[in-house]
Amino acid sequence: MKQKNILILMADQLNPSYLGAYGDKISQSPNIDALAKNGVVFESAYCNSPLCAPSRYSFLTGQLASSIGAFDNAAELPATIPTFAHYLRASGYRTILAGKMHFCGPEQLHGFEERLTTDIYPADFGWVPDWSRPHERLDWYHNMSSVIEAGPCVRTNQLDFDDEVVYSVRQKLFDIARESDARPFLMVASLTHPHDPFAIPQKYWDRFKNIEIPLPKISQENVADDPHSARIRTMCNMHETPVSKEQIIAARRAYYGAIAYVDDQFGAILKTLEETGRAQDTTIIVFSDHGEMLGERGLWYKMNFFEGATRVPLIIYSPDEFTPKRISESVSLVDILPTLIDLAGNKISLLEPIEGKSLVPQLQGQSGNDFVIGEYCAEGALAPIVMIRRDHYKFIYSPADPAQLYDLKADPHELNNLFSNPEFNSLVSEFMNEIHKRWNFEALTHSVLLSQSRRCLIHSSEHIGKVRHWDYQPFQDAAHRYMRNHIKLDDLEARARFPRVEPL
Repeated sequence: MKQKNILILMADQLNPSYLGAYGDKISQSPNIDALAKNGVVFESAYCNSPLCAPSRYSFLTGQLASSIGAFDNAAELPATIPTFAHYLRASGYRTILAGKMHFCGPEQLHGFEERLTTDIYPADFGWVPDWSRPHERLDWYHNMSSVIEAGPCVRTNQLDFDDEVVYSVRQKLFDIARESDARPFLMVASLTHPHDPFAIPQKYWDRFKNIEIPLPKISQENVADDPHSARIRTMCNMHETPVSKEQIIAARRAYYGAIAYVDDQFGAILKTLEETGRAQDTTIIVFSDHGEMLGERGLWYKMNFFEGATRVPLIIYSPDEFTPKRISESVSLVDILPTLIDLAGNKISLLEPIEGKSLVPQLQGQSGNDFVIGEYCAEGALAPIVMIRRDHYKFIYSPADPAQLYDLKADPHELNNLFSNPEFNSLVSEFMNEIHKRWNFEALTHSVLLSQSRRCLIHSSEHIGKVRHWDYQPFQDAAHRYMRNHIKLDDLEARARFPRVEPL
């Protein structure tokens, strides 16, 4: 069977409950919604770590963050760990990355043959958390300016970045259509919106004019803080920066505007895919790295295992292969790698066991894995925090904090912690036994602390004297762009024109 192209459209910090495809009535996301209508929608998809870099490393490798040392946003993805780009490249694919992937360290390709843009975030070890000082606020970390300064703008660095990503992707699709390379492509287009700060151009702000933007369903007053949530408030300066009702609404309005912006950018890419004649033989996958709390429980951003932070959209569009459907079984982003290997035709086998399971059985209408594991070892934690989602229960555990058990079917807003309820003693015991079989918390805590110390030393020492940066520098060979004299003019013009003109 012919290998289809694969186009991955990624958003950053996109909570699926704010998409029309997942039931929202305000969202303006027609392109994503159309893919969902004619594709397979996973209604209960999760990230495996509610933070950018660890989540991305997990879906790239099919492994949990603890298995590869991907503890936080300054963690290095080891160059010796195969990613889905390695596997598909070995299977005959041309692998292309544009946009954010948050690679830290000197290896900046990780199996991608081509990388069209630099990253929006730094590639060094400057953002290392410090568990030895858990209650000290990090000056480079999130604060509440994203919320209290939310509203329309003319330009931000995120708009600069995402516009460049979309231009590069569209140009690459045109280039591929005109080139002689017959390999199928795997292309990742990874935007940084709707990630905070909540600032968006006026035209997207105005799309939601005279529309009532709802306040969070669950305010901070409705819940008792767990210790980790309290530490996140301190880390993000939430407790010292009260926000008004008007500021909350403005932030949520801008978030809707950012989603509309993302949808427009995806639409531009999809239009180019059609214009280049590749739409019919391309599988399209849409997902995000994690969610966004957006004021629910008085929390913002991510960094926790509540539904708002850990749920992600996941849509796979290939209507000639898979009948449109909605799947309620819980899946997660570690399932992306084995799914891509299956979609690519299983031409190369996994070299080692991974955590992820292929979603192809569910795409074909069969039952599949209904189980999710999460880990968080970054800011605001005192020790590793882990999560298991099985059936309609979610269990959250850390040696440093009281455990949490929620029945998501009866309690979708996670208001009633059942951990101390005697009726659930048996279920709690099952979860506790499984957790301690899976994780050695003492050893994992030691690994996290050692990793933090190493990276802090490396970062501080490498900023003494002459500094070398790891940030990826895209290369363009100017000798082969536009009009050049080493190619005959007629040949050059014919090669650059799409579609080719047949002489009368």
